[in-house]
Amino acid sequence: MKTAFLGLGAIGTPMARHVAAKSSLTVWNRTAETAATFAAATGASAEPTPAAAATGAEVVLTCLPTSREVESLLDGPTGLLAGMAAGTLLIDCTSGDPQSSRRIAARLGERGIAFIDAPVSGGVSGAEAGTLTVMCGGDEVTFARARPVLEFFGRKIVLVGPTGAGDALKAVNNALLAVHIWSAAEGLAALAKAGVKPSAALDVINASSGRSNTSENLIPQRVVTRAFPQTFRLALLEKDVAIAAEFIRDQRVASPVIQQVAELFRLARHELGETADHVEAVRLVEEWSATVISD
Repeated sequence: MKTAFLGLGAIGTPMARHVAAKSSLTVWNRTAETAATFAAATGASAEPTPAAAATGAEVVLTCLPTSREVESLLDGPTGLLAGMAAGTLLIDCTSGDPQSSRRIAARLGERGIAFIDAPVSGGVSGAEAGTLTVMCGGDEVTFARARPVLEFFGRKIVLVGPTGAGDALKAVNNALLAVHIWSAAEGLAALAKAGVKPSAALDVINASSGRSNTSENLIPQRVVTRAFPQTFRLALLEKDVAIAAEFIRDQRVASPVIQQVAELFRLARHELGETADHVEAVRLVEEWSATVISD
């Protein structure tokens, strides 16, 4: 099988590495040097344009920051539509937005090209290990066709609904992550100011009903230690929470908590900048509270 992979970012690169190990692969990246380095290391072929990468491929995978970037690759003499033939399958692993994915699917459908939105969860470590969770939006036939490719880098692969449903679920999942980060930071900041050691508080919380991945892993490993490694940009989490907030409004579901957290993460992105890690949102809570969540 010939495949193409477009978007060699922090998560896309290890995903594409798994694909390269199991199929004939062409790659494209906005930074050509990145694609060339990847090709030299894996035996893939680096191409200068999306059209060139997609030409002759049975399956094309995209993994870009937003749906806007995916749409921007479609048109023009060097765009995907110039390279994909009828019968091609486009798997979009971007953490995108449902409306854009439905629009992309409709455009591709006019050319006889299948589409499935397949955002992933599990971070860089999951991508490197090939154990990502993949949430798919599309029909059963397209999902069955996409699954063997998704198994190159995914362990839990689920068709969750029609086109756009994968994007919606990914956004809601990440909105819950944002809620957990912000609420845990507020609670722990208050406890720290009252004289409770964060490590002691976390020991109790993590044996009780308030625990979450944030309290069990993110805060002990990154906040209490003051390590704050760069693994997932706050800007990308803010984008995902905004998508979730819009999706929930579109469904006419009351969502004051998620709407507020979307605004808080928008503010955190503005205050902390485009390169800050997502867990660094805790720094803003610490600043406002005049305390540090550390022993």
